[in-house]
Amino acid sequence: MSAARKHTALPKAQTLIEALPWLTRHNGRTVVIKFGGNAMIDDELKAAFAQDVVFLRHAGLKPVVVHGGGPQISAQLDKQGLVSEFKAGLRVTTPEAMDVVRMVLAGHVQRELVGLLNEHGPLAVGMTGEDAHTITAVQHRPLIDGEPVDIGRVGEITAIDTGAIQALLDDGRIPVVSSIARSAEDNHVYNVNADTAAAALAAALDAETLMVLTDVEGLYEDWPNSDDVISRLTATELEKLLPDLSSGMVPKMEGCLHAVRNGVQTARVIDGRVQHSILLEIFTDEGIGTMVVPDQPQEPRETQGES
Repeated sequence: MSAARKHTALPKAQTLIEALPWLTRHNGRTVVIKFGGNAMIDDELKAAFAQDVVFLRHAGLKPVVVHGGGPQISAQLDKQGLVSEFKAGLRVTTPEAMDVVRMVLAGHVQRELVGLLNEHGPLAVGMTGEDAHTITAVQHRPLIDGEPVDIGRVGEITAIDTGAIQALLDDGRIPVVSSIARSAEDNHVYNVNADTAAAALAAALDAETLMVLTDVEGLYEDWPNSDDVISRLTATELEKLLPDLSSGMVPKMEGCLHAVRNGVQTARVIDGRVQHSILLEIFTDEGIGTMVVPDQPQEPRETQGES
């Protein structure tokens, strides 16, 4: 091999060596990934996401994917002439709308994602929170002007049973979970916020990491005055920021807070618009996005702008 060819190949080796400590640290650990935002819509980003998740699996991690499907649900409701009404930032979900939600999440979004993952081998298995009582919920009644309001089949998680997911992970599979739950009280099916579901599953699975894909670079320090991203913050620091966050970021950051307060080592919000953002976050020294850690001292990460 010529010196020139050795030289052009060298960056690949350096990249792999940089990943080595992270490969060692994460080996055998469970990582829950909330798939959403633009990464769900753009074909190139979808394909890159599938590659990343399969890479994690072959690198010795145990990925679990949780997804919602807001844009796809809205499009299908429009197609069927069902009006999307929102109260307290949540979609009012009639029984008719719930049928559409279930069909879109389990019948379209999940199947497409399972197909993309399985282009790389017999790895992914799709399921919903209904399966094996994985996610149990009750009707969520948000407070509007101090009064609880009925917004239909929107669920609040009451219990998680990780048995089916753990069995799939033990078998070397990649579970792909649609954020739908069934109630033990009225036997109705409920639509559950996917950020909330991912956080609850991460805690119940004793995952090392929760990763939430978004359409922003991370949590901004002083939006809209600045686009500087907070690279790392503790649970208490995040809790103080919650009241001032935009409505779209609240469930994501509340999910991160819940995760790190319930045994998850790190919760990360990363930009799903960047191809291979998952690999950049987990396997590079710099990392990208915002990382939330528990308040108690953790093993330090030489990361995210800290040098």
